[in-house]
Amino acid sequence: MLTTPEQVAEKIRAGATLYLAGDESLLDSLPRGNWIGGTIPYFMDQRGGVHSRDLVFVTELPRSVTGVRIHWYDVADLARIVDDSPDHGFSLLILPNGSQAHVRYAQDSPDYPGLYLKHIAGWVAGVDLAELGRTLPRVYDGTSGKRYDGGCVALHATLAGSSRASIGIVNCFRQDDGDVLTFPEDGFEIGQCLVNGRPRTFSEYLAARQADPRLPLVADYNGEMINVGIQSIDAAKGRVKLYAPVFHGVEYRLAAPVADYVEEFSRRLPQVASNPVFSCNCILNFLYSELEGKRTGQLVGPVTFGEIAYQVLNQTLVYLQIDDDDIAA
Repeated sequence: MLTTPEQVAEKIRAGATLYLAGDESLLDSLPRGNWIGGTIPYFMDQRGGVHSRDLVFVTELPRSVTGVRIHWYDVADLARIVDDSPDHGFSLLILPNGSQAHVRYAQDSPDYPGLYLKHIAGWVAGVDLAELGRTLPRVYDGTSGKRYDGGCVALHATLAGSSRASIGIVNCFRQDDGDVLTFPEDGFEIGQCLVNGRPRTFSEYLAARQADPRLPLVADYNGEMINVGIQSIDAAKGRVKLYAPVFHGVEYRLAAPVADYVEEFSRRLPQVASNPVFSCNCILNFLYSELEGKRTGQLVGPVTFGEIAYQVLNQTLVYLQIDDDDIAA
């Protein structure tokens, strides 16, 4: 829920384990305790999409969590996240947008041994869009009282034996029926691509297709659609910047248009048995689909600069659910 920093501080002092999102000034004001957090002033609330620099979105971990470890990882240690993640439980991560940790985790995590055998979710912290480029996103380790503009903060939670974690995504985009796109190398910035096996300058191809940059590239990972959002197209330099990396050898297509995002989103919402422990939705969905004031069901949480369901995603809602848990009040 969205609540005041004073109420959050009371929960921290009472010993609650919390997962927080809010404006930097609010997170800076909180006492040390069992919490992690990241900066963002955009949220999906029960009332709908909200922009607020006065409230903090707080998620309290359920009573089925029997143990918690909070840790900050430097860039060189990111692969340790998988080893540190509990076999019976889950991990929640926050990465600062645009940091080296964000880039490295996005590009390297699919190759981390055992990544998909754990339950790892989270998000990429951001800033108010009015301050983009002038303010750095931050992540917080509440146990130490430190904040960082690099690295990754993680909360590793062990569950009681009768509880099970699961991670899901809601993606409104599907591939169109057009060209197959592949890329000669991994990365967030692309010059060349192959269109149906033939070399092209990617920016020229997008211009020729009159592609809508609000629609992502979409890859089909064994039936799971994974998006890569388009950040900017520099026709003069022949470069295209992306919000997540493309990967060599993976086949992509442009996304098919979505006529009504909220309607499509609602249609794809899963039947969640209980309130999710965590969920987040992409800032691009928030902006392009004009979600401020619009409700998207019970999957509420921060609106983010990237979503984590094992690896970094774009234009996707991610949620973490615990089966047979008892959510703390």
